[in-house]
Amino acid sequence: MGAAMKFAISAAKLRHFAPLAAVAVLGLTGCQTMTPGGPNSFSFDPPAQSPQNRSNVKLRLSTGAQRLYVVEGDKVLLATPVSVGKSSSPTPHGNFTIYSKVANRRRASSPGAGYPMTYWMEFAPAYGFHWGFVKPVPATHGCVRMPLKAARKVFELIPSGTPVNIAASQPWDATVGKSLPRLDDSHLPDPPMSYLLSPQVFSDAKLGKMWRC
Repeated sequence: MGAAMKFAISAAKLRHFAPLAAVAVLGLTGCQTMTPGGPNSFSFDPPAQSPQNRSNVKLRLSTGAQRLYVVEGDKVLLATPVSVGKSSSPTPHGNFTIYSKVANRRRASSPGAGYPMTYWMEFAPAYGFHWGFVKPVPATHGCVRMPLKAARKVFELIPSGTPVNIAASQPWDATVGKSLPRLDDSHLPDPPMSYLLSPQVFSDAKLGKMWRC
């Protein structure tokens, strides 16, 4: 969402394993704000408003627009572009609940054991919101990839038990959602696997960065 895989396998190949999709990757000489397809997800830092009552906060995901909204009533507290599941492995629609939150999660099974899935928020078995490559087209095996700073803010905003609604569209797609940038991490080069498997990847995530970004 298999034989043991050697860690030497390239991170580029790991992008296609489910449900890895966990890391927006930067170059060894530092990240660039713009890539050929547009700004990358590391340039995106969405504003977030504090809720009046955290128990009233909900997540609303539009798979058609690839937009996630953190809302309290009709008020949008945070909005971010995301990447959802491909047509062959769609993100499930329906009503769910965030029942597990793990800031420093790693994939436990092979292929890809040990790969970071930072700011994991699980809403169904093997399906979750987490930090990962963001592309302007559906690109995952069902999980929802988020920009790093957005993932951290959403993780901090919502408690376990937060309701989740996933549908083809949401009421804010034509307004708030339309104003969000088109993010494309497709052209970012890969950091070394030694970095991705190290504790440093989580330490950097807390600072809103990855590798030399």
